[in-house]
Amino acid sequence: MTATPLADADATIDQIRRVLRIEADALSQMIGDVGAPHVRAVDLLQQVTGRIVISGVGKSGHIGRKIAATFASTGAPAQFVHPTEASHGDLGMIAKGDACIVISNSGETSELADLITYTRRFDIPLIGITRRVGSAVDRQSDVTLLLPDAPEACFIGVAPTTSTTATLAIGDALAVALMHRRGFNREDFQVFHPGGKLGAQLLKVEALMHSGDSVPTLTPDTPMGDALLVMTSKGFGMAGVVEDGVLTGVITDGDLRRNLTTLMDRTAGEVATHAPKTVRSGALVSEALRVMNAAKIGALFVVSEAGHVEGILHLHDCLRAGVA
Repeated sequence: MTATPLADADATIDQIRRVLRIEADALSQMIGDVGAPHVRAVDLLQQVTGRIVISGVGKSGHIGRKIAATFASTGAPAQFVHPTEASHGDLGMIAKGDACIVISNSGETSELADLITYTRRFDIPLIGITRRVGSAVDRQSDVTLLLPDAPEACFIGVAPTTSTTATLAIGDALAVALMHRRGFNREDFQVFHPGGKLGAQLLKVEALMHSGDSVPTLTPDTPMGDALLVMTSKGFGMAGVVEDGVLTGVITDGDLRRNLTTLMDRTAGEVATHAPKTVRSGALVSEALRVMNAAKIGALFVVSEAGHVEGILHLHDCLRAGVA
């Protein structure tokens, strides 16, 4: 191996751009090739009552693991089975009701032979992802999804680069198309992603809001002396004015300052700001945070479609949950 001189920035940039261009061209070719086999593949996957099993060797195996994880995280139970382990007992992980996806760029990966034979023996649907028409994987599969006949992007043309990018892309495409077919939505996604920033952003306001006696509410005729006690004791820096269960206004620290000279002679209904900013129950916490940021407020009442108070959400609740 002969090393090239360091600091040849232009040559490095050229190589990076060349790789990206080759892989992008391959993906563009794939877009034009989408058709009936892809629809049939999604049909088969939609009929699965068990698991989607993905298998491959080497770099194809690494990509297969990621595809399995994508299916699983989008509501389609999936697992990766290594073909060598399959030949030594892990075929027992595959059963009626499952479907298999095998990945082989050449279509002649010998390690896949036992797994492919097993699917044919027990009538388990098989989707092949390969570059070669007429290969063993192509001949044995119920549906073949062909990879583009494009060069690998490495400058010696052998390291799996273009082929693995194309395989990953078709795996993502199948997973997303299946999500669409199954009506998988943001709420479903949150079930499988409860942790981390992503899970936090998909929380609904009901998960974080304060409700019941902790919600500071007043009637329109409440004297402001009593209103101040409620605002102080509840600790949100605001209180809602409620009439017949419906939120009609909100009193904040700003309202107190604007009415300071006559404050103690007035009622909550007279001091309150009417038509306040609110968020509907059922909304995502991220949506509530957007409203708070836009209005420059620290708390928000949660109301039903009819305007009835269901709770209150504070900015600090969002921060603790990792949404903000």
